[in-house]
Amino acid sequence: MAAKDHPNNAPGVPMVYPPAFERLQIKYMNPVVKRLARFTPGVATIRHRGRKSGKTYETVITPFRKGDTLAIVLGHGKTDWVKNVLAAGEADVVFGSRTVHIVNPRIVPAGGDAEGLPFAARLQARKMGVLVADVG
Repeated sequence: MAAKDHPNNAPGVPMVYPPAFERLQIKYMNPVVKRLARFTPGVATIRHRGRKSGKTYETVITPFRKGDTLAIVLGHGKTDWVKNVLAAGEADVVFGSRTVHIVNPRIVPAGGDAEGLPFAARLQARKMGVLVADVG
């Protein structure tokens, strides 16, 4: 299946990574990175609630923060964790031993107005969607 045909590929939030890479990352890389995320600079986990089950999940992310704005680039498209955070309207992001609560999540579509976002997120926002939230 090509990335353009994948269910995560949504308007404004294209899936830029090939599905084979996504499967490799989910099955092998994420379990290792999740254990090391507390100690790895630039990597965090996001705790979110399932839309239907209400179960708590943790997903590895690479967030960028500027003041009270947190940006997460969505290279894998509009995945389940993104849909969960948007539906709940909140989540917790764990950076090492620190946890920040985010509220008012929204998506800046690829090529959209990324003004005010952290520099690294602005660069990537040209080709990928960005989940933006306020630190609350």
